[in-house]
Amino acid sequence: MTARPRNLQLVLFFTRGVSLRTWDQVGMFEREVAIYRQLQEHGVQVTFVTYGNAEDLRYTDLIPGIRILCNRWGLPTRFYERWMPILHGKTLFRADVYKTNQTMGADVALRAARLFRKPLIARCGYMWSYFASREHGDDSERARYARKHENQVFTAADRVVVTTGQMKQYVAEQYGLANSKVNVIPNYVLTDLFRPKQEGIFKTGRICFVGRLDAQKNINALLEAIRGLDVELQIIGDGSRRKDLEKSARENNLNVRFWGNQPHTELPQYFNEAEIFVLPSLYEDHPKTLLESMSCGLPVIGTDVPGIRELIRHRETGYLCNTSPAEIRKAILNLLGNKALRTKMGENARKFVVDNFSIEHILKLELALLQELTTGKKS
Repeated sequence: MTARPRNLQLVLFFTRGVSLRTWDQVGMFEREVAIYRQLQEHGVQVTFVTYGNAEDLRYTDLIPGIRILCNRWGLPTRFYERWMPILHGKTLFRADVYKTNQTMGADVALRAARLFRKPLIARCGYMWSYFASREHGDDSERARYARKHENQVFTAADRVVVTTGQMKQYVAEQYGLANSKVNVIPNYVLTDLFRPKQEGIFKTGRICFVGRLDAQKNINALLEAIRGLDVELQIIGDGSRRKDLEKSARENNLNVRFWGNQPHTELPQYFNEAEIFVLPSLYEDHPKTLLESMSCGLPVIGTDVPGIRELIRHRETGYLCNTSPAEIRKAILNLLGNKALRTKMGENARKFVVDNFSIEHILKLELALLQELTTGKKS
């Protein structure tokens, strides 16, 4: 049983430029704060350091007991970022452990950790340098900057937390980190919220996608795949490609509904009303929406790419296909025409997520890491 680190004070540094209001606007507030509410119940005192202005203080009543440190002075962003460790110095000095939410902006947490001599957990929910290399080229300025930033933070941090074994191997090889320095703590799923609803709620022929509308997600291929099919595609999310995708759907007379960002608590309804969830990405790290759809018992189609193939056992917990429109179309037709397979995959997917990614399971990993960093003892 994991020991409870009573009265331990944990400070979470937000991703550069991100506020509580940002989380709220994109519909991820409840999902992001859930693990910190759980940590509170186990004796951990939590502080959020955000990039929001005084408006972030309005969220105090929604997260009772969690202290919010923000740019309440309305300072220019660069000034606030540079002097953040001093501006919030009183609270940061009293804390026991610092943690970053993502790699971008982790250099600010690192400066504070060095100033106040606190242990730092550098969390990496997605591999910034890998994504930059895929999108802009391995030798691009963005990729080089991301690698430089990661190297600085990961080598100096006391622990690096990644979400998959594949990411652990990447950072160990790329930055020469000892195996013991890198912890795998997957993304969690609120399995009590994301659960199957009653029989018959789904709409026949309805397909669902949830995620950012950018090049990585390969939505153009999904639109091409459903051309001429008697299906309805529900797209939840927003991004740089939305207008182009809406135009393509109109021009090709496709039955597609774009919903934009939706509150996290409303996503189970979209999943349970769909017959299939499709994630056609060109690459991923550890996609939360895929796990959440699986937790609802929804049959899923995912492309056979890194980050997805590690979560799907073909024809057991989901269906794998390649990234082309023809293969995505073939997968959709195969599943729509095989109710027994859909039922089996949905049931297996739900069990897989509950067994491996429930918040209760992830909480144990978080507590064990905090216990080790503050006492030097593994639980």
